Amino acid sequence: MATKRIEHENEFVQALQAPGLTLVDFDAPWCPPCKVLSPILDELHESYDGAINLLKVNCDELPALAAQFSVMSMPTVIFFHQGQPVEKLIGLRPKEAYTSLIAKY
Repeated sequence: MATKRIEHENEFVQALQAPGLTLVDFDAPWCPPCKVLSPILDELHESYDGAINLLKVNCDELPALAAQFSVMSMPTVIFFHQGQPVEKLIGLRPKEAYTSLIAKY
């Protein structure tokens, strides 16, 4: 699955049905750390040859979805395995933080 920008909540639910590991990046266009994280996540997605799914959620456009997962700061990346949340990283982290969690699943 390619990187996908979520536009609607029902689209999010459908996208989580994809098998395997899905990383969901909760961000906003005005957030400087989000702008730094985005290419890191894109690079990770490419390095795993699509074996992980990457979804991006704009918290300004979908605040209810962000609230559902208790997103209080951006960027927040939630790892979903088989559709269930299993890990959460809040704030900008080094690439290795993401790769070590990906390796667990």
